[in-house]
Amino acid sequence: MSSTARFVTSHSVLTLDVRHPYTAMAMVDAQHMHRNVMSGFYGWVEDGQPDARAQMGVLSTWSVDLKAGVLVLVVQARVPADWSRVPADALKDKPRTLTVDRTLKTGDLVYFRAVVNPTKTISPGKEAVQKKIRGKRIPHTTAQHAKDWFTRRLQPLGEPASSPNGVARIGATTDPDTLRIRMLGSLKSTSREGLTVARAEIKGRLTVTDPSALVTTLNEGIGRARAYGCGLILIR
Repeated sequence: MSSTARFVTSHSVLTLDVRHPYTAMAMVDAQHMHRNVMSGFYGWVEDGQPDARAQMGVLSTWSVDLKAGVLVLVVQARVPADWSRVPADALKDKPRTLTVDRTLKTGDLVYFRAVVNPTKTISPGKEAVQKKIRGKRIPHTTAQHAKDWFTRRLQPLGEPASSPNGVARIGATTDPDTLRIRMLGSLKSTSREGLTVARAEIKGRLTVTDPSALVTTLNEGIGRARAYGCGLILIR
């Protein structure tokens, strides 16, 4: 287990007018928001590849201030973005891009924010398991459940990067009681039937225990619905 690891990525910050149709449609349709994010990365991967987002390391998160009429979208990727396809009148400010280059060490303290999709799988029963029928995945709906979901992914010092039941750990730990958790509105889509993404915002402070595992988490994200604005961990 390495005591240091280097995290290098690119961040884009877009400040959008919530009253503009480009933004308004993305707020009500998660698939539309996904397309908007991916529009910044044409040409890096052949069209039609199902894992294009993962290949480019594209993760995103957004927050909205309805009173101010502003949506702030943060996009992370391992390749440069081109936001020229965003309508100029949808932007409140020119998109900002920056390179993140940070070396993390065991014992470092970092503050973080993440929007995650906390879910659990309901067992289909013994007979269904024998027939290899998968269990039903359902969302967690309370802050306590979201806290428990995140806590299972913490990695105490000296513990491996994967838990005994196969859950990937994040390379850091904290006191779960210090986490600040807020349940957010679910995302839906009118263009992709049945798509519903439950969301929770988690903030707090982490102690780095496995820098390599943490860098993997920062690069790849955490949990499900990573194509829909979940899973990106922002640190400072």
